[in-house]
Amino acid sequence: MNAILGALVVAVGAWLASNAFSAVQAALVLVAAAAFLSWRGRTVSLIWAWSTLFLGLECFAWPIATMLHVRSAGREPSHDEMGAILSATLMGLFSAVFWIVFAYGLFKRAKSAAEPDGSSRSAKKQ
Repeated sequence: MNAILGALVVAVGAWLASNAFSAVQAALVLVAAAAFLSWRGRTVSLIWAWSTLFLGLECFAWPIATMLHVRSAGREPSHDEMGAILSATLMGLFSAVFWIVFAYGLFKRAKSAAEPDGSSRSAKKQ
């Protein structure tokens, strides 16, 4: 269930970041993400760690996709388009940093939960 919900989050994020995904492409991303999450996500923490990492990468790709979309017009961008690029860059980078750091914390939590209590303490002392 968590793999499906995580894949849904990834698919919606990809659809929002691209502005050009069709329903079929979003469904393909959903299926691919669900397959990856069920393969790599042995625990709930790992499923959501991977999901938030992908969401962070999508947030990072959003300003790039916006810039490429504006540049593909082949003319000088208008003030509204420049404002859209600025908004996408500021919000995209802020969101990307947030989600990637959140994913890092989830990966770290999943790793510490997988280790027995004694082994993590003895490894830090050495």
